[in-house]
Amino acid sequence: MDSISRERAHAPLVLEHAGTQGPLAAAWLGHATVLLRIGDQWVLTDPVFSHRIGIRLGPLTMGVGRLLPPFDIGSLPPLDLILISHAHFDHLDKPTLKRLVSPATRVVTAENTRRLIPRGFGDVKELAWDDTVEIGPLALRAFRPAHWGARTAWDKHRGFNSYILESKNGDAPKRVLFAGDTAFSHAFGDVGGDKGVDLSVFGIGAYNPWVHAHATPEEVWQMHEMARGRYLLPMHHSTFRLSDEPIGEPLQRLLEAAGSHAPRIVGRELGSVWIHPESTT
Repeated sequence: MDSISRERAHAPLVLEHAGTQGPLAAAWLGHATVLLRIGDQWVLTDPVFSHRIGIRLGPLTMGVGRLLPPFDIGSLPPLDLILISHAHFDHLDKPTLKRLVSPATRVVTAENTRRLIPRGFGDVKELAWDDTVEIGPLALRAFRPAHWGARTAWDKHRGFNSYILESKNGDAPKRVLFAGDTAFSHAFGDVGGDKGVDLSVFGIGAYNPWVHAHATPEEVWQMHEMARGRYLLPMHHSTFRLSDEPIGEPLQRLLEAAGSHAPRIVGRELGSVWIHPESTT
């Protein structure tokens, strides 16, 4: 039985409100995997549902094991777009992607990572920094975070992206920032512009001792504010032990950094669905 099958047998996590309509909805599904509903489009970021991530040697995966229950892939809605930030094993997981292959699903990924994506998707598009692409009713732009993209010691040519997604339809189009992995960067002060972003998705963990590659929770809140973000969904925490900080520390520090604005931090629990207030009015 492969790793994905074991996960389905042991963790039948089911997403509620899968038919959510409206301008914007989101659910954190573990680590950097977030299910977004933007208008009528389903977008999945950095999907990783494997029990263990790392280099595969035959039937074995050499790497860190999962702490949170993995999501039941069969509960996902039909995906319009999969968004990959970079090729690190905890963001580009081939076993998961193979289970998600569909000719109806398109993939946007960073430079020099296309060949890592399994065949069978409707289209795979690489984006360089500042490149833009339209995927149906969504407009995407890639920009440079403070990170790196090498999957191993031998492929330092691979790209690494953050993204702005914007719906093109409707009277009040929504904008989402998916940061991927990043240390603190002033680049996020340029992406919000006059419009700001309706939802920003930032990683808040793996900063101790890797602060040169992953922002602290306080820095995340600062970048969220720089981007003029309205709501913040934290990810990249509690799922794999990749660093030395205690599991619950990132979210607690983020809430403390936000202070009286802590209600703007959404999707804190695994699988919980946040719906933009305009969807319920």
